[in-house]
Amino acid sequence: MKKYNVAVVGANGAVGEEILTILQEIDFPLNKLVPLASARSIGKAVEFNGREIAIQELTETIFEEEEIEIALFSAGGNISEKFAPYAVKAGAVVIDNTSHFRMDKNIPLVVPEVNPEDIAKWEDSGIIANPNCSTIQMVQVLKPLDEAYDLVRVDVSTYQATSGAGKEAMGELVTQMQDFFAFKLSDSEHKVFNQQIALNVIPQIDVFMENGYTKEEMKMVNETTKIMHKEIPLSATCVRVPTLRGHAEALTLTFSSDVQADKVREILSMTPNIVILDKPEEALYPMPSTCVDMNETFVGRIRNDNFSKKMIHLFVVADNLRVGAATNAVRIAQKWAEMQEEK
Repeated sequence: MKKYNVAVVGANGAVGEEILTILQEIDFPLNKLVPLASARSIGKAVEFNGREIAIQELTETIFEEEEIEIALFSAGGNISEKFAPYAVKAGAVVIDNTSHFRMDKNIPLVVPEVNPEDIAKWEDSGIIANPNCSTIQMVQVLKPLDEAYDLVRVDVSTYQATSGAGKEAMGELVTQMQDFFAFKLSDSEHKVFNQQIALNVIPQIDVFMENGYTKEEMKMVNETTKIMHKEIPLSATCVRVPTLRGHAEALTLTFSSDVQADKVREILSMTPNIVILDKPEEALYPMPSTCVDMNETFVGRIRNDNFSKKMIHLFVVADNLRVGAATNAVRIAQKWAEMQEEK
């Protein structure tokens, strides 16, 4: 396979660091790696395959100068808005991890296990969007079950780790827990979150919309429709919880036909990148601690509804920095590269 010049924008951020790790783990066909960040990071370096690579400043001309062919963006929507067009102009495919391009009708929104065929639409804009972390792990489960039983409604409650809000958010949780054990939690500041996060759960992620749902909740609604090419009624309640990594979701799925828990286990066990952990009698079920640093989505607590034969309940957990961001982005890049080979 051809080797590619790859840029990672936001290379020293939480997701950028994971992208670098995964590129190493899977031995991605790299000719050259170019880590990029703001001018504040000049003089810093990232470690890759046992050597240090200096971080370069993200500029309007860097993609052309370095002959970048794949640009993985994870530095915030404003950065993507400004600099992605320059990467495209230089001839690179942009895989963007922010929300900026996700709902653009001319830009594919891709989870490779669900809609890999949409990657082919990249040429329209030069950009492929990476979905929201909570959406990715959910649609990996929805797709095979929709094909089997015809999904007609989704109800989901999420339990999202602080890393979903970035490194500072993780630090805020750690600091508040330290303050708790020092008997001064009441004096501990909260800047990233609008409430105390330690020993608490916050039923708000992002801002509230006019319909009473948060922006995060509506992302799950709108992105699911776009990825699955099917308008599925979906209601989400997104909650921030005091964990560092790993988003959990409690799903209630309603189908047009009868569904059996055992058959659901069988279908999902044969689905790529899904792992079944479902032996409640042995206290075996997915938890955030199960999934850290893993590239798979874990599913358990699979059970029939007590009142409807058309409903199933299950619990889904994945590492939000990996499956929910970096892993999905790299898998898109892998699939894109494979498609170029096939041309």
